[in-house]
Parts: sequence; structure tokens; C-alpha cells
Amino acid sequence: MIGKKNIVFGFLYLVFTAALGPFMITQFDTVAQAQQEKQAAFSRLEQFSANNFEENLEPMSADQIARANSGALLALNKQLNARAPIDAIKSGPHTHGNLESLLNIVVGLVLGLLAIPVLFKQIISWVFIAGALLHSGMLYLAIVFHQAWAGTLLNTGIGPALILIGLLLAGIASIMGLKKSPSAAHP
Repeated sequence: MIGKKNIVFGFLYLVFTAALGPFMITQFDTVAQAQQEKQAAFSRLEQFSANNFEENLEPMSADQIARANSGALLALNKQLNARAPIDAIKSGPHTHGNLESLLNIVVGLVLGLLAIPVLFKQIISWVFIAGALLHSGMLYLAIVFHQAWAGTLLNTGIGPALILIGLLLAGIASIMGLKKSPSAAHP
């Protein structure tokens, strides 16, 4: 069965991309700590504002207000920076990789149902595997392992283009050679 490699690839690749979920969870302590620091700094600013910029019934100087404001902005920046790696993983290799893994599994199953030339099946099969590796695979290398060369290759758009070409080819192949079920063949 030609689609077998897509099914095997899909399940194995899904293990790697789905494993990013537990990895992201390990980063939540850092994010939670930064969130608490941001909340404390902004709460302090809100308190100053509510008290007409007085602290202990004494008017605050412009320098004190500026320091409190700067502290809050730095805390916000720290919280955003702590969250950025998780967001990049979640929106990149985790999401796209999971989808492209499942897409390969489905394509592998569909290829088994098609009565089309073997070469056409092989082309569709390899296009989907290459598309996944050149799209979410490069996202994985660029974002998780910080490989700049992968980001450069990713920017070419080859991976997503291959996925779209594979979808088009699979659609054409389905029109050409979708096998009828045994019950539909015999009235």
C-alpha cells in the first residue's frame, strides 16, 4: 500500500509535534511569575492614580511617578517576553505540525482507496511528506531549536505550496479513481 508511508510518517510526526504541548506547559511557571510581577506593578500604579498620586498621604514627585510607571512598563515587557516563546510554538510547529500529521494519515488512507496509476500515487504521497517537513518541520527547527537556516528556508514558501499542490493532486486523483464500494457496484 503506497499510502502506508504517509500513515506511518503521520503518526510518528504527530508524536513530535504533539509533544510540544507538554513542553509548553513546563514554561508556564515562568509566565505565571512574570504575570504576577506585572499585576503587582500595575496594581501599584492604579492605587497611586486612585489616590491622586499620593503615597502615605504625601504627594508623589514626578520622579517617583516616572519610576513607578517605568517599573510597570518593564513588568509588562517581561510578561510579554515570557509568553512569546509559548505563543510562537503554539501558533507555529505545534498547530501546523499536528494538522499536517493528521493530513498525512488521511492522505495515506485515501491513497489506498484510489484506482490510479502507481506513479501518481507515489507523487501525491511524497508531496505531502515533503510539504509537512518543509513547512511545519522548518517551523519546528526555527522556533523550537532556533535554527536560523530553517527560518530562511521556511520563508521561501515551498512547504505550504507543496501542501496545496498535494491537495490539488489528491482532489484530481479522487475524481479520476475513487473506487466504488462493493455494495454500490452490485445493485
